[in-house]
Amino acid sequence: MTELREHWQAAYSEKAVDQRSWSSDADVSLRLIQRYSSRFDARIVDVGGGASPLAHRLIEVGYLDVSVVDISQQALDEARMATPSGSRVTWMCTDIREWTPARNYDVWHDRAVLHFLVDEDDRLRYARLVTEALNKTGILIVAAFAEDGPEMCSGLPVRRATQDGLVALFGDGFSVADRFREMHRTPWGSEQPFNWVILRRH
Repeated sequence: MTELREHWQAAYSEKAVDQRSWSSDADVSLRLIQRYSSRFDARIVDVGGGASPLAHRLIEVGYLDVSVVDISQQALDEARMATPSGSRVTWMCTDIREWTPARNYDVWHDRAVLHFLVDEDDRLRYARLVTEALNKTGILIVAAFAEDGPEMCSGLPVRRATQDGLVALFGDGFSVADRFREMHRTPWGSEQPFNWVILRRH
């Protein structure tokens, strides 16, 4: 796990924003959170948020309680520097496979972390963690490389998933609020298909 942390530290330290295939303006994520959890006091966690502008944008539109979890301190520091001082954002540097949340959340957002969990036990552990961390009416927003997406990202293997596969991973405790396919365009113009699912606990 130390090696993985070092890998992502280097990925963020050595590459500018326009050299990272995963860079995004967070438009899709922001729109989904606003649609499915419009209360500004909702507890939101962005898992694998890295240097994403999502936390900043959530604060800008009025959300009051945002947490960001990432394995790279370099990525979190970048995001923190871009977020207004005094903003209520909690920054946590940890491997998601080792994280034990100290509280429950209303929204769990994950764009492109799950597909790095290629081991089945890690994926099942992740699914249990989501269920334990979300409150009884919580919303799960997750995106992963689609079945025809890349097989590698940032030099690491990934596990692609269909929309049905993502839904099945989290089991019967969730109902499907939405699902769709998105074509992510990297900073240099190549396309990467993602599957998104939005699930509601019940």
